[in-house]
Order: sequence, then C-alpha cells, then structure tokens
Amino acid sequence: MSERGRRDVSRRRLLGLAAAGAGGLVAGRLASGWAQVAAQTEQPLPGFSGPGPNPFWNSVGPLVPYPQKLPLIRLTDRPVQLETPRHYCLGAFTPNPAFYVRWHLDAIPNAVDLARWRLVVEGQVKRPLRLSLDDLLRRFPSVSVAAANQCSGNSRSRFQPRVAGGQWGNGAMGNATWNGVRLADVLAMAGVQPGAVQVQFEGLDRGRGPEGLGSHRYLKSLDAGDAALEQALLAYSMNGEPLPMLNGFPLRLVLPGYFATYWVKALGWIRVLGQRDENFWMRTAYRIPDTPRGATTPEAVAGGQVRFIPIHRMPVRSFLITPDGSAKIPAGLPVVVRGIAFSGYGRVTRVDVSADDGRSWQPARLGPDHGEHSFREWSYTWRPERPGAHVLAVRAADAAGNTQPDEPVWNPGGYLWNRIERQEVVVGPAA
Repeated sequence: MSERGRRDVSRRRLLGLAAAGAGGLVAGRLASGWAQVAAQTEQPLPGFSGPGPNPFWNSVGPLVPYPQKLPLIRLTDRPVQLETPRHYCLGAFTPNPAFYVRWHLDAIPNAVDLARWRLVVEGQVKRPLRLSLDDLLRRFPSVSVAAANQCSGNSRSRFQPRVAGGQWGNGAMGNATWNGVRLADVLAMAGVQPGAVQVQFEGLDRGRGPEGLGSHRYLKSLDAGDAALEQALLAYSMNGEPLPMLNGFPLRLVLPGYFATYWVKALGWIRVLGQRDENFWMRTAYRIPDTPRGATTPEAVAGGQVRFIPIHRMPVRSFLITPDGSAKIPAGLPVVVRGIAFSGYGRVTRVDVSADDGRSWQPARLGPDHGEHSFREWSYTWRPERPGAHVLAVRAADAAGNTQPDEPVWNPGGYLWNRIERQEVVVGPAA
C-alpha cells in the first residue's frame, strides 16, 4: 500500500473512533487489558550492575508484555520505561508494538473518552480553541513526516562515572511516519498575539514529583520564534495506525530533530506564554552544559563552573544492528553488516564501517532516503579471512558537516551520547 493509502486508512479509522467517542465510548479497544499486564516474563539479559559501562547493546532487564506492545525490556513500571530490543531497530521504521516507551510521571492515561477529550489552545491568543479529534481530522490539512524519536538519556548506561537516571542501553529510540496536522495551522487559527514569548505543551499524565516545583504536571516549552515550531506536527497516528496508548494516544507533539522530551504525549493543552516558562521540566530538568558536545567533568559541575541550557537537537548517531556477536561467522564467506543512522541536524549523507576497531574505514551503502530526520538504513559487505576476534565499528556524518566522534561524553544528566559504536564478533574456520 502506498504512503497516501496508509494515511487514508489511518484517517478513516480515526474518524470512526471520533464518531464512536461522540456516543460516549471510551477508546476501549485501545485501553483493553491495560490493568492486567501479562504475568509471564522472559529471562532477563545477563546481569550487569556496574560500576563500569554497560557492555551490552541494550539495557539489562526482563522482557515484559504490555497492552498493544510486544515484550520489551522494562527499566521501571512507575513511571513506565520500556526499551526496544536490538533486532527491532534493523529497519528504517520501528513497528508500533516494538516502539520504546518513556513516561515521566506515574499516573498516565489508560483510557481516553473521545466524547470529552479536547485539545485546549489558550494564553496569548486572539481566539482560544477547544478542538475535538474530529475537528483536527476534518478542519485541518493532513500532513505526514518520517522522524526519529529518541529519549534524551538513550545509552546513559555507557557513561563513566555513572550518572543517575534510567540506565538505558541503545534501544530508547524509534522511527515512524507520523501523520497529523501542522502546529502552525492550529496556532494560526487561534491567532498568536504580539508579545508571545514561548509556546507551552502539557499532557494528560500526572504524578508525584519533587514538592514545590510544579513537577506533578509535565510541561515543556519552546521559544515562540523557534524555527522548529514550523516543522512541528500534532500527530494522531504513527505508521498508518492510531497512536498506541503508551505512545501518547490520542495526540502527541512531534518535533523532528529534537529529543523526545519535547514530544509531549497525550497532549491536552497548548499555551502561548507572555513570559518564559520556569516550571521544573524547563528550569531544572533536561539541561545540558553549554559546551561543545555538552561535555564537562564532575569537578567542574561541583565547582559551579558550568552554565546549563535546555537540551535541544539530537547529535548524529549510527548503530550496528547485525551481526550482533551471538554467533560465530565462517571465515572466507561474505557477511552483510547492517544498521541505521540519523541526526537532528540534517539528513545522513555518509556512513563508514571499520572491521579493525577504527584503524581503517570503508564507505557503507546507504539505503533509501526517507527524509532529513528519519532513520536511514546502511549496509556493508564484509568478507573476513582471518579466524579470531574482530571489532566492527560504524560512524555517520550528516548534511550539516557533523561526524560522530570517537571520544565519550560526560554530563550529570547522562545526555547526548553519540560515540562511535563497536561490536566484537568471532570468525571461525569454514571447514
């Protein structure tokens, strides 16, 4: 089916849900089974507790099934944090049931009554709005974008010294075709007034955060003049299907190129602010050193020598998905090394592969270009001749001239990791 066909199917399904919601139906099919997470779990990955860096591609935890999800690696259940296993990252688009999950507060929506749900647009606007899902589907042009969604703390378990927070491996990321309406179109209907400073987004989740800091609501903001707002989407579907509950049904903000902390799930409010947003999730959380690569040292932080700014775009990254080192490779036979790459600063233009731990590099073959913010597949045919251990490595470059470095990064939030990835494989005699 063509991309346009998938969008049309998704739109028809959502219109049906909206119509059912008008009769008082809670989106029950999406929420069914939520209260009973399946009891069975598979064996966890081999143990790891530090203090060194996590040696595995993924984090360490049990594989647990949740409603609308395949078994994913559970980091925590309150709030829900589920990591995508390595093999689901092989293609350019991540299946919805395998897409990672990251909520910040423990009381997340497990059902949404579409008869009552409204997107509220308020603040420094001429015409405050209360838009139903049906309004969004019928009153605005439908657009789509392929964009990677990556948690700010992806690969945090690599940091040395270790830092607090979810000890993600590499699987706190996914890529999808997002379908929805332009944020700019909704703001144009509301009429942004002169003097607007920031645009704030709030989801339906609630919880217990640090007292006195307003952290019981999840609020994120961007400057009113930020060019990223022109690319932003209010998405009601991903990969041709309604958003899963755990990924933000019925609506989430999509901000191509930016870390997922800004991709507010279960979106309920958009506010145009006349002053800067000083809530906990902007003033305290998700901040990085204002230094090259966001790198600093524990000593500099402890000495108060570091200026922090809000996290923003994702650095260029590449990942080697297969071979994964789990099986011996026959000497003399070709093996296709495969993976994905992406960047928040522009389309991936080059991927290089090394079969000798980064001493020499060869260009990989790039797969189809799905857009400047999408995963891009790459492949390289390697014919190992020498039996024994080999170290494969991969690095990517983007259209803005950024290339992956081979040095680690450290900051107290555990953000912005993009060091060259490596995979040890063993080659054995073919006979």
